[in-house]
Amino acid sequence: MTLNEQKDMIGNHIPVRFAGFWMRFWAYLLDLIVIGSIDRLIVNPIFRLLDISLKEHSIFAPISIITAITFYGYFVLMTKFFNQTVGKMVFGLKVVDLEGNGLSWRTILFREWIGRFISATLIISYVIIAFLPKKQGLHDLFSDTTVVHEK
Repeated sequence: MTLNEQKDMIGNHIPVRFAGFWMRFWAYLLDLIVIGSIDRLIVNPIFRLLDISLKEHSIFAPISIITAITFYGYFVLMTKFFNQTVGKMVFGLKVVDLEGNGLSWRTILFREWIGRFISATLIISYVIIAFLPKKQGLHDLFSDTTVVHEK
């Protein structure tokens, strides 16, 4: 069943509503607050307890590495197990495969890790969401996924 052929339990066709740029933007901002909270509530106290510096600004500093793991791990694990992050849950959005299949580890790792890294380096790749018919970002195009409004 493809994304355009969604049906309810009775067999009626359900129109798919793709999530646009602004809905995804607000969900992403909420996710950044959640990730920042995890870092401040869990990571920072552990670093202080172990007397590891929180003020280094090198890309290879321990705090940089751990916060990157927190950031990417959050998106990968939440998308794999729930098809959505906390931000997407609040705004009623979820990540779906364009072919209607479940999201595989390969798809999620590529979308949330590699694709998000590429998208973060090319900010314009998020703006294309507003202009593409299925409201896909560059990371969605690479992984054949999109974000839709839940029923």
